[in-house]
Amino acid sequence: MANKTVWTDSTLGDVVNLKRGYDLPERDRVEGEYPIVSSSGVTGSHNIAKVRGPGVVTGRYGTLGEVFYIPGDFWPLNTSLYVQDFKDNDPRFVSYLLRTLNFGQRSGAAAVPGVNRNALHLLRVRMPDVGAQRKITAILSAYDDLIENNLRRIKILEEMAQNLYHEWFVKFRFPGYQHARFTDSPLGSIPVGWEARELREFVDFERGVEPGSKNYASQLSKNYVPFLRVGDLGKRESDLFVNKSFARGRILTPDDIAITMDGTVGLVRMGLEGAYSSGIRRVARKSDCPIGNAFIFQLLNSERIQAIIEAHAKGTTIKHASSSIDHMTFVLPDRIVAEAFEEYAEPINSLTLSLGTRSEALRRTRDLLLPRLISGEVDVSELDIAVPDEAGI
Repeated sequence: MANKTVWTDSTLGDVVNLKRGYDLPERDRVEGEYPIVSSSGVTGSHNIAKVRGPGVVTGRYGTLGEVFYIPGDFWPLNTSLYVQDFKDNDPRFVSYLLRTLNFGQRSGAAAVPGVNRNALHLLRVRMPDVGAQRKITAILSAYDDLIENNLRRIKILEEMAQNLYHEWFVKFRFPGYQHARFTDSPLGSIPVGWEARELREFVDFERGVEPGSKNYASQLSKNYVPFLRVGDLGKRESDLFVNKSFARGRILTPDDIAITMDGTVGLVRMGLEGAYSSGIRRVARKSDCPIGNAFIFQLLNSERIQAIIEAHAKGTTIKHASSSIDHMTFVLPDRIVAEAFEEYAEPINSLTLSLGTRSEALRRTRDLLLPRLISGEVDVSELDIAVPDEAGI
């Protein structure tokens, strides 16, 4: 019979020691093998590591409540707190524990939200023995590893589709190009029968909504949907939810194309579900649009459109690029080539969306299990799970 899990009531300070990260100005950074970790995650690299891995980092200012597990050596920035001492606890288990503590709700500042390290050390937590920690980590990390694998496959597929777009519509090496004749246009020399057009002739850019932070929920429940902010498009997931009534019809489905126009501008995503913020636009094809979603997705990701977005982005602290929509010109291919591209690219698109849907299902299952495993509601003592002896300690 397996040993029953031993639980101990402690403070967070008994479990780990949190420490503020270190300054590293842009001018002093040298691109290298070690990730630079801020309150919003990995934001660059450096040739020197400040902390030995594995590590756990959370936001001290700015993006609060986010927790990042770093498997190797790294440099935590001064906007973050990192675990200086795990006190013989499993590092990855600690990362899951911290995710359940809602640091974002413990901000002590108004204009610039922040958390106090000493106050966090006083939080009451309930800790299982190290053997149970490793079992819980094995279960949750299996989900995270599958999600990460799917994201890698999605990235490869998106690169394949973008390369195909570049070959056909930038280099003009589309099927039959050897026999094509070319003519001048406002966008340079293009095949006869193709046209220089504005994207807004064919699609609408539908702006999202701002429900207000008082209407956010931290868990999914009836009539609630995920609420996607600009930063969530990079992660492809959100930890906030809003009632559908606050979305006012601005809800993405997996087939929709979304693009960011505020903050980190020019991020293009499909495969997302949920309401979306005012910094994001849903790209909706008009009824007479002659080009398909696969083409539009790659067009928005193309060097030309991304350069237009960047050129028209205004603002220093937060960029705003909505005016770039008025300048998005592109080469519209003839119907035969447009349809041929969809035939090639759509299966890639479909597989990408399928992987995104699987990842979302994995995330939801993981997020349901997380608090139940961490609290002991789901007992792992009887589970026969093989775990490494040291599990990263």
